[in-house]
Amino acid sequence: MGKKHPDDPRAVVRKLMKSGKVKKKCCRSKSRCKKCPVLALKKAKTQLAKAA
Repeated sequence: MGKKHPDDPRAVVRKLMKSGKVKKKCCRSKSRCKKCPVLALKKAKTQLAKAA
């Protein structure tokens, strides 16, 4: 029915934002928090590269 791995890493991060697992903006107050969208995007890109 649906795709397991979307082609666009930004779409993955957008979905995580909607579910509340990732913040909408990077706060930059800490080095990088666990809910950072910048880190989530990097992680999504690496996972997509591994899957391909």
